Parts: sequence; structure tokens; C-alpha cells
Amino acid sequence: MSKKKIENLEKRDRGAEVFSRAIEALRRGEVIVFPTETFYGLGADAFDETAVERVASVKGRDGDSPIPIIVADEKMLKNVVAEIPPVAERLMARFWPGPLTLVLPAKKGLPARLLNRDGGVGVRVSSHPLATRLTRDLGRPITATSANPSGKEPARTIEEASVYFCDKLNIFIDGGRLEGKKGSTVVAITQDELRIIREGEISSKELEKALASKH
Repeated sequence: MSKKKIENLEKRDRGAEVFSRAIEALRRGEVIVFPTETFYGLGADAFDETAVERVASVKGRDGDSPIPIIVADEKMLKNVVAEIPPVAERLMARFWPGPLTLVLPAKKGLPARLLNRDGGVGVRVSSHPLATRLTRDLGRPITATSANPSGKEPARTIEEASVYFCDKLNIFIDGGRLEGKKGSTVVAITQDELRIIREGEISSKELEKALASKH
């Protein structure tokens, strides 16, 4: 076996070990750093209120900024939202998995840090395979706020995330250099009304085109 193949196998084994440790850490209520389709994120069990509070504390996030989450699929989505309006279904069909965070009416019992003032929760299905695998293996949604202290530039490499959090966190999943520029687009949907909160990777024109094409 060539030296390069041996190195690749060793790297894969190290990655598998870190991933396994990450799942164990999430189950203990710890916070990890993981890659998403935009930036590196701060991940914790989204159903664990203490863990979600740790995310806010590590990031230095104020109470007026709700923490978004990632789910594995639509089945898991139904565990966190009270309803999925038709407009949301159309956007999900077009842009999920991907950088579109939909703010939908939350089910009762979710940690307060996840909710906006109207009781909505921001949720998406990530197109990054490691983020999706984390939620599937954990069997629960995970938080997905960007891995940077509030007000700092989002981390696009594991090295940048480590500079921010090496003294606070122990688990960093390396997904290489990420190519996100603006973060996910955030859209609030109540009944059939749509409001763009933040225009990110997906433009407002793309959203309008997707909705128009369904008529």
C-alpha cells in the first residue's frame, strides 16, 4: 500500500474517531464545532435547554437573537414546528437541503433561546453531509449558529474556529475550508405570508422565482 493511501486511511480513522466523540459530547449536553454548507457552526442538542444556554454563553449572544437549528429531514422537522404552511413546503421542496432557514411556528416546550418574540423557530436541512449525519446519528436537532463570538467574522476553517474557542470547547469536526459568503437566507413564514429577515446565500429574486413557478 502506498504512503498516500496509508495517510488517507489514517486521516479517515481520525475523522471517524472525532465524529464518534462529537456524538457522545452532544448527548452529554456539550457544545461542539461542526461544518455546515455556509460557515462552521456551534452545535448542541437543540432539545437540551442547558446545552442551548451554553451555546449562547460561548458565543456571547444576547437574548434578542434566537439560535437557529438544523434538522435531518422533514420527519424531524415535525417534532419542532407546529405547522408547515404551503409556502414553506414549496420553498423546502426547492431549496432544502441548503442555506435557507425558515422561521416557522414552534411546538411548545422548545428552549426559549431558540424562539423569536412571536414563538417562531428558525430551522433548515443542511446540504453539508457531516451536519446531516450529526443530526441523524444523534436523532435530534442541533443548534447551528455560526462559530464565532458575536460581532466577529464567521469561521470558514477549523483553524479560525479553534482560535475563537480553543479555550472553551473540546470537539472540532474538520470539514475543510467552507465557501460560505453571506450565511443562510432567513425567511419568516406565518400562514401564507413570507418576510425576508436576512438575505444570504439565496437571493430574494430566487425565492420569488421559486414561488412564482409553482402557480
